[in-house]
Amino acid sequence: MTDERAQRVKDVLRYRQNDLTVVLENVEDPHNISAVMRSCDSVGIKEIYIVNTKLTPHRKFGARSSSGARKWVMVQQFTSISECMKVVRSHYNRVWSTHLSADAKNLYDLDLTNSTALVFGNEAKGLSAEMIAHCDGNFIIPQLGMSMSLNISVACAVSIFEAYRQKNLAGHYRQQKITESEVADIKTFWKIYER
Repeated sequence: MTDERAQRVKDVLRYRQNDLTVVLENVEDPHNISAVMRSCDSVGIKEIYIVNTKLTPHRKFGARSSSGARKWVMVQQFTSISECMKVVRSHYNRVWSTHLSADAKNLYDLDLTNSTALVFGNEAKGLSAEMIAHCDGNFIIPQLGMSMSLNISVACAVSIFEAYRQKNLAGHYRQQKITESEVADIKTFWKIYER
């Protein structure tokens, strides 16, 4: 590894966050998953959770849309919502779902500076009732057009960049947030892709 590459790894690790993640439920298009991974990498999310109760687990994500992000974001895959959410709950204090409901909060009214998981559902059907039951509440992204929803990868990007904005203002990116143990885990994961 060149000195320049080693410095880049050090800089990127400094900004990795251990208090923000994304959960995807039954997202079918691997290109959507890859686009989510690319957005997650760009704001320093170290891992995402994918629940796939209807399909075989995704082994390969869309190479073109991820632009290599699949190399840098760890993916935890589950076939059970309850098992996934048990793990998510052990790491994150608040879980918000993107679900259009009467009690849904505006994304921009949420406090995303705390330990948070954001849950996004299937492209056509959204989130299951089982997944919604595991969440603390619902949020929506305010929109002014006739369409009432965004593509899953776009909705995720809008949401996590709002979290980034809030966390950046709160100083979360001024010091390393992840532990040395997490740094070691990430480096081990990344070594798989070093060539």
